[in-house]
Amino acid sequence: MNFLRKQLYNPIAIGVAIILLIAALFGVLWVLVPPPPKTIEMATGFPTGLYYHFGERLKSALAKEGVTLDLKTTGGTIDNLALLDDPSSGVDFAMVQGGVADVAKYPNLVSIAGMFYEPIWIWYREPAFKSDGGRLSVLSQLKGKRVSIGNVGSGTLALSNALLQVSGISDEELHVEKLKPDEALAKLKNGELDAVFIVAAAEAPILEKFYTIPGVRLMSFEQADAYTRNLLYLSKVNIPRGVVSIANDLPRQDIVVLAPTATLVGHADISPALVTLLLGDTYDILKSYSRLQKPGEFPSGVGLDFPLHADADIYLKDGPSFLHRYLPFWTAVWVGRFVKIVIPLLVILIPLFTYIPAAKNLILRLKLSQVYEELKILEKNASNLDLREKNFKDLAAIEKRVAHMKVARLDAKELYDLKAHVGDTRQRLNLME
Repeated sequence: MNFLRKQLYNPIAIGVAIILLIAALFGVLWVLVPPPPKTIEMATGFPTGLYYHFGERLKSALAKEGVTLDLKTTGGTIDNLALLDDPSSGVDFAMVQGGVADVAKYPNLVSIAGMFYEPIWIWYREPAFKSDGGRLSVLSQLKGKRVSIGNVGSGTLALSNALLQVSGISDEELHVEKLKPDEALAKLKNGELDAVFIVAAAEAPILEKFYTIPGVRLMSFEQADAYTRNLLYLSKVNIPRGVVSIANDLPRQDIVVLAPTATLVGHADISPALVTLLLGDTYDILKSYSRLQKPGEFPSGVGLDFPLHADADIYLKDGPSFLHRYLPFWTAVWVGRFVKIVIPLLVILIPLFTYIPAAKNLILRLKLSQVYEELKILEKNASNLDLREKNFKDLAAIEKRVAHMKVARLDAKELYDLKAHVGDTRQRLNLME
């Protein structure tokens, strides 16, 4: 305790203590403001789908910034949501088809942004609809037909069921098969299916496999406006003739399709810096996804199922922050972290520094008052001859302590007044000889 009391007035000890305090606060805040991870995992879909294709392009873009993206192939949106909601899965992000999720079941998920339209394409064999002139234009024409409505765990299955339900068509009125895209493709090609539902962006590689099947056409939704009024997450998208494939003239006429928005979804506690990085890279990637969307339409914060992440909302409205606009990603991250840590420290320390002079003044007053209290006792006992030797011994100790006292220039008067009072006490003791 005496050692600590002595160090209380040691400038070096005080300086070391302040440095240690600042280091401790800095360390705590450093933990509270963690850096973004250097490795993340994203659930996509089938290797032949655009989710996976988009993930591969995003992986290449992130690698240039020193972030590794691992892609996980899945059965589709339903599987992606399950993985994203499972803390033990290791999945940080997932591509999710709009309108599929029950948002109330996933309170800890947020949208990073809508990425592209993902129409539902209904490929059908013309011979199966001879009585309708070889054209499929309303879903009620599918009654009694052999139809693949998407595999279990896929967004295609969820959307197909929603469309059939709102159309008043029950499973009993169709010969339904729940097939993966490649399986449905093979059966359609062999004449074992009359129609196939598939949800995919126009750029998805899987669509190319349908181009060469003879006698296959794409459905145009003549009731598109009615569906968008009933299923609000759907958009009506006009498809010009040949936009899917100019070489194969698909579609062979202008058609209308229905499209949910494919959304990148993540956990609510995602690093803001990572949000900035993902959105910055997707802007460049989505420039090539232009068949169905207008330039600059995506990434978008409109028409999302999950709430938009706060930092994503700011980015979509105002663009990247000053640091991320002019500095490399990781440089901007570390500078940003440093700023976030230093500002709270300054908020704590600046008011503290304003109290230092008052604290020093209080400490000085306490030291002086202690000496004066001892001098008062010596003066009281000055006439007691039995305590004479003790009084001189105590006075010598006081003089030694006072001689070693160091004060600021502004407090020099108090120290010299104390020395004068100590001298007066010695004279008074000498007069009692």
